[in-house]
Amino acid sequence: MRQRTPISNRFNAKVAIVTGGSAGIGRATVEELCREGASVAFTGLEPEQGATAERELKQTGYNVLFLAGDMADDAFRERTVKQTVDRFERIDFVVNNAFSFLAKGEEATVEDWHRVYDVGPIAYARMGGLAADAMRSVGGGAIVNVSSISAFVAQRNRWTYNSAKGAVHNLTKCMALDLAAHGIRVNSVSPGWIWTQEVLKAAQHDREKWDPIWGQFHMLERCGDPIEVAAAILFLLSDDASFITATDLPVDGGYQGLGSEGLCKTSRFAGSH
Repeated sequence: MRQRTPISNRFNAKVAIVTGGSAGIGRATVEELCREGASVAFTGLEPEQGATAERELKQTGYNVLFLAGDMADDAFRERTVKQTVDRFERIDFVVNNAFSFLAKGEEATVEDWHRVYDVGPIAYARMGGLAADAMRSVGGGAIVNVSSISAFVAQRNRWTYNSAKGAVHNLTKCMALDLAAHGIRVNSVSPGWIWTQEVLKAAQHDREKWDPIWGQFHMLERCGDPIEVAAAILFLLSDDASFITATDLPVDGGYQGLGSEGLCKTSRFAGSH
């Protein structure tokens, strides 16, 4: 697990909402924001997991609030924004991270399609719009939408997930255009293969075996850690990115720059021109 040295007080007195903040990229983002001085409200679908994360973070001295609920529920989205303002008195940042990893092809039902979009781009749009009023009252803010390399490539039997992530990509640009007048920047990050629970599950929890195998599709020859995505998210939220909006930042170890053959080390075409 890679570690990062925090930039002290970069987010001192700031308030953030992180959806899907109980585990993985979301949890790493919550921790990093707190380490740099922010107060954070985070959501999660599983109450026990979220409560455990909240307890652990508070024991470290961080100022956090966990809200259990489904991001597909608009009433919950509204409640998340209201309770964040009630508790912390402001909102400066939103990190839209919660997403349904429901990857299906032509067999996907209407219900499947609704689920992926309701939790994904629709929730992203609604959270951004709902929080924008609070951001305006403090002079602006920043939103980061977590997209994916899957937004840019075709992958078998993934019509639902990949198209929803593709929608996030263009949604980010539209949000950025409309919210710019209010001092709100909107960007996205597109992670490659990151060691989250979903990837660990696919690897049968054998990271040592699968990291070099899946690493062949990344120029850096490995998969990433959640904290590496969190660091990119914090950069885009920070004043260091004050002139960056409507932009996607790939955090993919070079995945998008490779061809379908990957690093090609064992191929007869390796090293050919």
